[in-house]
This record gives sequence, C-alpha cells and structure tokens, in this order.
Amino acid sequence: MHKIPVTVITGFLGAGKTTLVRHLLQNNGDRRIAVLVNEFGEVGIDGDLLKSCQVCDEEDAPASTAPNIVELTNGCLCCTVQEEFLPTMQALIERRADIDCIVMETSGLALPKPLVQAFRWPEIRTHATVDGVVTVVDCEALALGHLVGDLDALEAQRQADDSLDHETPIEELFEDQINCADLVVLTKTDCVAETDRDRVVTWLQDEVPTGVKIVPCDRGQLSSDILLGFNAAVEDNLTSRPSHHDHEGDHNHDDDITAIPLVLDQGFDPDVLIDTLKTLTASQEIYRIKGFVNVPHKRLRLVLQGVGPRFDTFFDRPWRSDEPRQTRLVFIGRDLDAAAIQGAVTRSPAIALP
Repeated sequence: MHKIPVTVITGFLGAGKTTLVRHLLQNNGDRRIAVLVNEFGEVGIDGDLLKSCQVCDEEDAPASTAPNIVELTNGCLCCTVQEEFLPTMQALIERRADIDCIVMETSGLALPKPLVQAFRWPEIRTHATVDGVVTVVDCEALALGHLVGDLDALEAQRQADDSLDHETPIEELFEDQINCADLVVLTKTDCVAETDRDRVVTWLQDEVPTGVKIVPCDRGQLSSDILLGFNAAVEDNLTSRPSHHDHEGDHNHDDDITAIPLVLDQGFDPDVLIDTLKTLTASQEIYRIKGFVNVPHKRLRLVLQGVGPRFDTFFDRPWRSDEPRQTRLVFIGRDLDAAAIQGAVTRSPAIALP
C-alpha cells in the first residue's frame, strides 16, 4: 500500500492557517482527510474550531473509530514530538484504509523542519511521507510592517549584511517557515491596496526558494488540488531547505513567548470586548488573540481572532446543551502580564448572563 501523504500547514500566528484548513475540510474533493492540530497553550481553540466545520464532527463518527481530528495541546510539536506525535501517527497509520491524506496544522511558534525530520523515524518512514509544506503568510501584516518589521528597512539590511546577526527569533522563525515551503499562500490580499500587495509580493519573491510559487488567497478559499498532491517527499530532501537551527543539536523557543488562557463565566458585547483587547495590545507585546465569546441572547458561539489592532469575528455554530456558555480566549505574546490581562478583560463592561 502506498505511503499516506501528509501536508504540513505552517505559518506565523494569525496568518490564517485554521481558516485555510477549515475551508479545505469543507471542500475536500471527496478526499478522506485526517487533521492533526498542534496548539500552543492549554485552551484548545483551533482544534475546536475545526471540529465545528460541519463535515467532520466527532459526534457523527462511528463509536468504534477514533475521531478524524486529533488535537495536540502539550506545546510545540517539534519540541514534544516524542511524547505525542509518534503514538498519534501510529494510530492514524493503523487506520490507513480509512484515510486518503493527513493535514497537519502546526503551532504558529513551531519550526517546520524538525517536524519533517520526524518522518525519517523507522516507525513512520515506511508508512507516511511529507507530501508538501504550505506556508501561510499574512499580506496585510507584512504591508503594515508587523511581525518582520518594515519591509524596506529589512530589505536594505539584507543587502548590506548577508549574515543578519541581529535578527530576532520571530524573524528567524518566519524565514525558516518560508525556506521549508513548497507553496506560499498569501492571505488577506483583499485588505491592502494593490500597490502594497505588489510590494509584498515583490519582497517575498526574493525570499522564497527558487521555484516556489506565491498564491493569493481570500478567507482560506483555495482548491484542494492546489494545497494537496505535491509528491515532494520532503523528508528526503531537507538539505535543500535551510534553517537557522541546522547546526544545533536541539532548539529552544523563546521562553519569554507564552500563552495566557482566560476562561470566563460571563458574556460580552463583542464591540466593547474588542475595544478592551485593542487597548491591551497597545500596552503589551501581544502577537495573537483567539478564542470564543459568549454573546448573551445569541444562540450561536462567536469566534474571535485578533492580530495586533486587527480583529475578525464570526458565529460558527450553536452552543451545545452539554457545554457551558463560557468566553474562552488565548493571548500569545512576549513577557505578558497575565494578571493585567485578566484584570482588564474582567473589568471591561460585560453583559451579565441571564
């Protein structure tokens, strides 16, 4: 039997990975897709969001089988891979007859190359292969100079000094994700002016490996034929995908980058809550906010996602009778003050539950 093809979806925090995977599941081209989600932090948001896509709900799965979506919540996959990744992959391999492909969504803080290296392990190598790596990039953030700094200044620095000794860990992470890509998906192009989009594309074309295409994408709406079927066998050609960590025995993520979970038994007016969150992002180095909000008198759960000052919301599904109507948020950033975050949110004008 052929190896199971695995597509790795990577990209920085808030780039749109979960939206892309959610659309893929809803438009899977009759493929039976198993999804493996790696989350950063204790509160599972992305896995829960994917489970509500209405095409792979655990409740519809036969009682004798495991759910199609496997959520890993114990930290960065490339760091804890021996604890959960191997048994999870072995369980999926046992279900080979029920699976056409696997899509693995990494944490926004994960390095893709160490994850791909895990597919060289004997227990996995003969059964699965990394079909391709898709890196998701936020066009609007780059155009505004977020995440990697000002594009013009960064380009000038690159030209002046190829070694770039003073890169921050975030910039190195971004480059590692780009260097490992078989395809770069540029999201939120509809949110920027055409001249800014062209500037970002021009800059990215100089950054991506030779032959790697940059594909624009609006709200995750890309055909499964574009995202799947690269036949790249990535684990066999990692030498052509350079990383800042190639000469390190082990790698460590910045210990100052943390995830602060909030679980609140109260409801919020979305506009008021977003104003509070914008104030927090202005006072602390918060890279990403995501979660679910209880909006009183609404039967649907509100999904909230924020990057810097930009916030998006949508209602994804009705609240179930067996789950508490809680507001669950995760804040990801550097040197975060958990007490200040919780205090600001809980003190913000809220709507009491009926």
